[in-house]
Amino acid sequence: MNGIFLLVASMLFFVFAYRTYGGFVARKLRLSNQNETPSHRLYDGVDYVPAKPPVLLGHHFASIAGAGPIVGPIIAASFGWVPVYLWIIFGAIFIGGVHDFSSIVASVRNRGRSIGQIIENHLGFSGKKLFLIFSWSTLILVIAVFINIVASTFYRTPSAATSSLFFMVLAILFGFSIYRLHTPLWIATIVGVALLFLGIVLGDLFPLKLSMVAWQWILILYIFVASVTPVWILLQPRDYLNSFLLYGLMLGGLVGIFFAFPEIHLPAFTHFSVPNLGTLFPILFVTVACGAISGFHSLVGSGTTAKQLDKETDAKPIGYGGMLIEGVLAVLALLAVASLSRPEFADYYNSRHFVSAFAEGLGRFISSIPLLNIPFSSARTFTALAVSAFALTSLDTATRLARFAFQEFFEDSRKETPQNTGLAQNRFFATTISVLFGAALTFSGKSDAIWPIFGSANQLLAALALLAISLWLANQRQTFLFTLIPMIFMFAVTLTALMILFYLNFFIKNNFVLAGLAVLLFVLAIVLGSQAYRHLRASDYSATTLSDR
Repeated sequence: MNGIFLLVASMLFFVFAYRTYGGFVARKLRLSNQNETPSHRLYDGVDYVPAKPPVLLGHHFASIAGAGPIVGPIIAASFGWVPVYLWIIFGAIFIGGVHDFSSIVASVRNRGRSIGQIIENHLGFSGKKLFLIFSWSTLILVIAVFINIVASTFYRTPSAATSSLFFMVLAILFGFSIYRLHTPLWIATIVGVALLFLGIVLGDLFPLKLSMVAWQWILILYIFVASVTPVWILLQPRDYLNSFLLYGLMLGGLVGIFFAFPEIHLPAFTHFSVPNLGTLFPILFVTVACGAISGFHSLVGSGTTAKQLDKETDAKPIGYGGMLIEGVLAVLALLAVASLSRPEFADYYNSRHFVSAFAEGLGRFISSIPLLNIPFSSARTFTALAVSAFALTSLDTATRLARFAFQEFFEDSRKETPQNTGLAQNRFFATTISVLFGAALTFSGKSDAIWPIFGSANQLLAALALLAISLWLANQRQTFLFTLIPMIFMFAVTLTALMILFYLNFFIKNNFVLAGLAVLLFVLAIVLGSQAYRHLRASDYSATTLSDR
């Protein structure tokens, strides 16, 4: 089969779903621009800052994308391309898109607070505390994993390091030009994107060669600064500009595939059980991760995006639309490696160089475009650089979200306006604690073992977010079946995966630290799920809101 057919089919599915199912979800969430969003109501110039839809979409998409929708489908491709392709399509439309969209809206309706606050409103103070512990623990795993990924990329590709440093300086200048000099967005964007690609050239000319450990320490310092700096100075403009790298990458791959005309060389289906990976159920659904659904998205949506949403109707293109765009990226990643020969794929898979496999396949697509006449080596380098830029974006966003979770854990939620008055609520102190724990895991030497539990914890976080949203909708006397069904499925998938990991990957191998963490996450999820079930059973509105009205 040819990859063009699969690509076109997926894009048609996503466009149709955005107009139909996305519209259905929007109606159920009752969006209204008459409601003042937290970015205006609670404006503080640091976290609560209204952003124009294109800027916020760039920030949101860059934050949720990272390396997840690329690495996940490539690893899962060992089951065959058909189950991965189907899960990306249906997962993004009916689960991931709903999860991301509703997370943003639920947060906006709750003063831009996290999913934990929504849980407190319906399950009480203890429920919120348990969820915030779960969220913070998952984010520490994210920090540790992505510090190692980014540091390894910078060590192996010094040009990417130079370009990334240049991007940071450019982002600061972009932020000041927009928010202080009031430069029109279109002018700043044209100049910013031009300088962005100039940074790629500078990276090739002046590669910065440092050791792996040196890059790890530099990244630890960077994420601390990025977490405490006002969002308009660095995080928002950098993500917006970096999104053009990913847009350019995706556009090049989408156009190039029509010239490369790639055949699918991977088998449609291999085996139900794959050595060193696991069984199709549940491992496929926690491995693909961000390409179909990711709990990390709910933390981004309710942690940073909701605090910057200008008006409620922006939530559909940013939340639901952003997830579908990520689905396209996941399909593109799958086709890039599926076009490789079986020996090539096996070499990359066994060496764990998943980003390199993606760069190899997509580089061939981009270099096939006649008008551009880009050498294959340059296309491959650009692809690797773009992926590393978004892994860095996920890293600094995860640190900021960990800071939010830590602060909110100690916050007095009875106050109408969040106030960071105690030491634990101080953004510098909260960031320091979060970064120190992430650094400890980074240097523990267990990065390979962390990744599997990170995947399961991430997807279980999605199930808990859907649980909170279902409770919120039920309390509003609104239909919640469209969030309840995905929630049940994700609970079944992730709890099963955690049990398998606990026994086969951690307990038998005497990795008791991660085994204990797996048990903690499992117990927290069960307790929260049980409390929510009792709450719904005892309520007088569950029967009327389960069905469409």
